[in-house]
Amino acid sequence: MKIKDNCNKYKLLRSEYPYFIFEKYSFSTDCNTLSIEYFFNLSDKYFFKPKLIFQKRKFYKAEILSDSILSNLVFNLGMIELISYWKTTCSPEIIIKPHSLTKEQISWWKKLYFNGLGEFFYLNNIKTDNNSFVRIKSTSENKLLRFEFEFNDDLIVPIGGGKDSIVTIETLKSTQKNITPLVLNSNEARERTIKTAGFSIDDSIVIDRTIDSKLIELNEKGFLNGHTPFSAVLAFTSVIAAVISGKQNIVLSNESSANEATVGNTNINHQYSKSLEFEKDFREYLSKYVSEGINYFSFLRPINELQIAKIFSKYSEHFSGFRSCNVGSKVDEWCGNCPKCLFTFIILSPFVKKKELIKIFNKDLFNDENLIEIFEQLTGNAKEKPFECIGTIDEVNAAIRAIIKSSDQDNLPKLLQHYKTYLLNEKQTFPDKEKLLNSFENKHFLTEGFEVLLRNKCMNE
Repeated sequence: MKIKDNCNKYKLLRSEYPYFIFEKYSFSTDCNTLSIEYFFNLSDKYFFKPKLIFQKRKFYKAEILSDSILSNLVFNLGMIELISYWKTTCSPEIIIKPHSLTKEQISWWKKLYFNGLGEFFYLNNIKTDNNSFVRIKSTSENKLLRFEFEFNDDLIVPIGGGKDSIVTIETLKSTQKNITPLVLNSNEARERTIKTAGFSIDDSIVIDRTIDSKLIELNEKGFLNGHTPFSAVLAFTSVIAAVISGKQNIVLSNESSANEATVGNTNINHQYSKSLEFEKDFREYLSKYVSEGINYFSFLRPINELQIAKIFSKYSEHFSGFRSCNVGSKVDEWCGNCPKCLFTFIILSPFVKKKELIKIFNKDLFNDENLIEIFEQLTGNAKEKPFECIGTIDEVNAAIRAIIKSSDQDNLPKLLQHYKTYLLNEKQTFPDKEKLLNSFENKHFLTEGFEVLLRNKCMNE
């Protein structure tokens, strides 16, 4: 993505729109359905009303929960929902009216906003810091209290439609625990994944999240726009799902690769809200301000994208149905021209036969010269990696070198020939494929049982 010089626009918008107000929220429970609406105020000039609906499910207990419990959950989700609207002007002050926040909470939210918007600031050429980018002020004395709740040991597994959540849910099926898939805004790929894994969409948690159309209008008018930490939205949404269904464990599919910065020598990470740092902060926030009984963790955190690709390659029944391409998501296909498509093609290549890959992507991406610029970004031969949920530079290079080594050197496809001719440097110290396949990170939040399960899966595949 190209950097836009929006520094002056940023300053002008902050001057014209000096405050953003989280005015209020509302929720209703009816027939095992939870409906939520927020009211955000942009300097008394624009007003937003985003909504979420938790589709009716027989296992929900929302109607028997106290208003104080639901208020805690809905308010905290609103605190992350507001960032999509605030970023249009980056108003220097955010005023929180519904409830009071401690200094520690304000600091927590500022950290999430700042790091979660790192890509947004970078691509808009906005120079700011964690102290000056915004002031958060709560004007209410209405304090929300942490609550105790009785959970069962069930698992909630968010499904994105890609290979990572497939590996998680297929691996967890070997446990004796009850598994409930969760989908935030359903699409064909997510529903296919659930069905292929042996579950039913009618027995899954399905949430419809609606963005206020005025946000789209402001984007079209040239207000500031860019990436927001969607995985943090998913985190707070999944917590509501856990409480209203009484299920303790929220099992994410974020791998160790998500910790790598997108821009070298910086903390700018497209995947910040998928990182171990956010996971740790979020768990601490839940325990201190929401409820101690919720276990939010990433099952794949100890392993990397190469290991995930190897495990995924054993589930050929998902080959025709999985999707990770953001460009092609609206038409349920791989576009074949974006970083996500090329990365997925690369990382699967050591483990999936070439004819199968071509069948999945409808072409041999290694023979597409138009992808050379993206290819160099993925391999670390550019200033930054693509701003996508992709693996590390080490993983990409290890996969490519393994493919080249096992290929006919006289008939290498164009991108691999380009790599061999211009990028292959034997003095570079990239870890080899086998080293990465045998790695297992120690920093994670898996209990012993889940850790043993994942270790065994890596060893046996």
